[in-house]
Amino acid sequence: MATVTHRSIMLESDRQANELVDIQGRLILIKVGLLLLIALLGLRLWQLQIRDGHEYQRMAKDNRTRTITLEPARGLLYDRHGELLANNVPSFNLYVSLEDVKDPDALIQELTRLLPFKREDLQDKLAGRRRNARIKVKGGLSLREAAIVESNRLSLPGTFIHPEYQRNYLLGHYASHVIGYVGEISEAKLKEDEYQGLHQGSIIGQYGVERTYDQELRGVSGQELLEVDALGHKKQTISVRKPVAGDDLYLTIDIRLQRLAEDLLGDEAGAIVALDPRNGEVLVLASRPSFNPTALSGGLPLAEWKALLNDARHPLTNRVIQGQYPPGSTFKIVMAAAVLDSNAAQSSDHVFCSGGFKFGRRTYRDWKRGGHGSVELVDALAQSCDVYFYKLGNRMGIDTIASYSEQFGLGQKTGIDLPSERSGLLPSAEWKQRVKGEPWYPGETISVSIGQGFMTVTPMQMVQVVAATAMNGRVTQPRLVHAIRKRGTGLMEEVVPVSTKQIPIPQTVFTDIQKGLEAVVTKGTAKQSRSSLVSIAGKTGTAQVVALRSGPEKDIPKEFRDHAWFVAYAPVEEPTIVVVVLAEHMGHGGSAAAPLAKQLIEAYVGNQIDAKGQDGISDEDLADTPHVAHEIADHD
Repeated sequence: MATVTHRSIMLESDRQANELVDIQGRLILIKVGLLLLIALLGLRLWQLQIRDGHEYQRMAKDNRTRTITLEPARGLLYDRHGELLANNVPSFNLYVSLEDVKDPDALIQELTRLLPFKREDLQDKLAGRRRNARIKVKGGLSLREAAIVESNRLSLPGTFIHPEYQRNYLLGHYASHVIGYVGEISEAKLKEDEYQGLHQGSIIGQYGVERTYDQELRGVSGQELLEVDALGHKKQTISVRKPVAGDDLYLTIDIRLQRLAEDLLGDEAGAIVALDPRNGEVLVLASRPSFNPTALSGGLPLAEWKALLNDARHPLTNRVIQGQYPPGSTFKIVMAAAVLDSNAAQSSDHVFCSGGFKFGRRTYRDWKRGGHGSVELVDALAQSCDVYFYKLGNRMGIDTIASYSEQFGLGQKTGIDLPSERSGLLPSAEWKQRVKGEPWYPGETISVSIGQGFMTVTPMQMVQVVAATAMNGRVTQPRLVHAIRKRGTGLMEEVVPVSTKQIPIPQTVFTDIQKGLEAVVTKGTAKQSRSSLVSIAGKTGTAQVVALRSGPEKDIPKEFRDHAWFVAYAPVEEPTIVVVVLAEHMGHGGSAAAPLAKQLIEAYVGNQIDAKGQDGISDEDLADTPHVAHEIADHD
């Protein structure tokens, strides 16, 4: 009996030991599980608090705040006398904040119902944008449109009206090619280094000095931090960083002369440019037809924009720097310098003109059918004798002509501070072989000798040629900004003339040419433009548009008629202004272009402008001013 009891006790002890081991094992598992759970909770807490904490903070902040960019006022534009050319006016702009729009299609439908939007236009603006993007869907809202948006705020979640500045040009169409216009930045430009920091809807310069000096005019944006409600509507302003307005520009142009020049061109296509040869400051840069920069800056409807681009008269082309024309007889100024400096002839050497120059099987005609007889340099320039330059051009050859043309800056951009300047074409034997794969033919040199053939120039290049001639070979880069007023300091910083160079031709050569140009006005092809108020020197030119024509000029369709040139400087004794006039399809320079230059020069020297004071030239004066002459003369 004792043995049985002892065995029972042993079995009970073993069972209890096994249970204890089992319990201890479970406790270990529980401890491990608890440790793993604590570790996971710690890891998650680290993720939420440390690793992703800033992002969750930003999201939480974004749910209750919005950051609005405050666009700066664009810098003002003045002319050289301080007359205001461009300023800014308040404008209401409609934005959409996409993060507050739950149903974009419903918003588009509601906006097209309330405002004159096209559904396709809205879809294009909102498509493919980031979720947190703010998009300007319409600028320049009228007061009525702004009131409609405000009164329908509950049905327009994510929309808000933001007051900003809109560019305003006070001169209408005048000086549009100088001033230019502004517009919203494109998606492509947003990726360029020059525009880093801007956003969709930012306004940048698109043309003219607005484009060239965009960084100075643009200013620095500010920011406004808002607290918003669940629909994204403003509850209160949390903080504001004010924008800094752009710098003001004082242009070199004289707006009174600019108006006169454009009125002189009237409805005809053409260009007038004038500058001070002493410092390169452009006084006038007129190109017709022109455009309304305020309409372009306000966002032209697509149909009107396409119509402007397809306009056959090309109003968006700045003919002063982008128009490329044969220089005609105005090129004889460069030819005269080449003749004298290369010793192809002396200024006193006589060349006989019988009315034509026979070369090979072809006779090159002079504009004067009976010829000029025996002429030396001054008479050849005064009478614009073609045969004189045919013969001497043939003697020099194309490469000598090209070399001297290059010294005067032809075939190169002048470097004026406007975008998209063109360089014209300066032909040479190397150029023709390289571009056309053909040798240069001597007969082509004869055509180039009077500014025809392959050669093309811009009016801006020709004004530089005449300025260099008037200043005995000194060349100054043309420029359009006289001074910049810094908004940050209030100080005026004058722009210093740059890139002055001296053409390596003796002064005696320029003296002979100047005598010839003076004779052009006193007794030559532009004598009808002789002024009793100021001494003028110049050169007429007629640029052929179609090589072979027949019949009287008046019977030729206008688009095939020649272009009229006149280049001039004054006063002859101490030049302070150089003028170039190019009138498209208006025939001969002496009758169509020279009178316009005379009017502009006389106005500049003060006999009209000063007498009228700050109000400029009166409408009565302009009514008496001869516009582009329609009379076709017998010579250039």
